[in-house]
Amino acid sequence: MVRVMVVDDHPMWRDAVERDLQAAGHEVVAVASNGREAMARFPAATPQVVVLDLQLPDASGVQVTSMMLEHDPTARVLILSASGEQADVLEAIKAGATGYLVKSASSAELIDAVTRVADGDTVFTPGLAGLVLGEFRRIADGPADDPRDQLTERETEILKMVATGMSYKQIAARLVLSHRTVQNHVQNTLRKLQMNNRVQLTRWAIENGLDDDA
Repeated sequence: MVRVMVVDDHPMWRDAVERDLQAAGHEVVAVASNGREAMARFPAATPQVVVLDLQLPDASGVQVTSMMLEHDPTARVLILSASGEQADVLEAIKAGATGYLVKSASSAELIDAVTRVADGDTVFTPGLAGLVLGEFRRIADGPADDPRDQLTERETEILKMVATGMSYKQIAARLVLSHRTVQNHVQNTLRKLQMNNRVQLTRWAIENGLDDDA
């Protein structure tokens, strides 16, 4: 069971998402119709995942994402938006969103995304991931001293898969490794790059274009 907060200004859509999540066994700990309500209810609700609309009447989903993660860096934000524009996706990911689905996604895709995001995976609507990764690769400046030199070949291989949003289970199956072995490699990579969690690692990997041959 995942503790979820739903933020959307359309009552029928918000109610439908809430029902789908509850039917799947998740706990909807709060709902909100705008950014002000979302930020007022977020601290006490302590959701693991926030399903957040990008277009709100009083604030953008990007702004709300930044504020939520500033308050609680461990929270996960899954954008659920009518927009599939690359610029919107990029801004959301830069703000710290862990996933991005367009509203044409099925209920099953939403439930799967919430579960994966709660586990620390990055999730995109099919077709968006390649656009985002390509743009980050194009604009990334890259550090003067490349920290990738600290990583082993296996750690780099796994990091490339992390950059594409693959789950630990998927990576383990691809490389014929145990789930725990993959987790250990990721933890070693976090330590070497002086990062705290997989969200930071994924953003760094995207910005540095580590998706080639993943």
